[in-house]
Amino acid sequence: MRARVADTHEFAAPLWEWGARASWFFVTLPADVGEEIKARFGGQAAGFGSLKVEATIGSSTWQSSVFPESDGDSYVLPLKKAVRTKEKLDAGDIASVALRLLV
Repeated sequence: MRARVADTHEFAAPLWEWGARASWFFVTLPADVGEEIKARFGGQAAGFGSLKVEATIGSSTWQSSVFPESDGDSYVLPLKKAVRTKEKLDAGDIASVALRLLV
């Protein structure tokens, strides 16, 4: 079964690093985007509350998932090392993201 593509959300957010076990890099979706996604698609979430997405930053497009923040206010998008390298992004840099939900 093919995934239906939902709305596209565009935003800019800083890249941050979570280094609890290994270095993982994320952007946090703006609160209004997170609230809309949760209200419209939260009931379709998979494991850990994740939702499948297609993300684009610069010339890089990939499929991933967004995960709810621990406080539940929004979602975070992990950024692969290949994307960070290609787009020359590091912690603290602002990433311009186009995010499409695949539901």
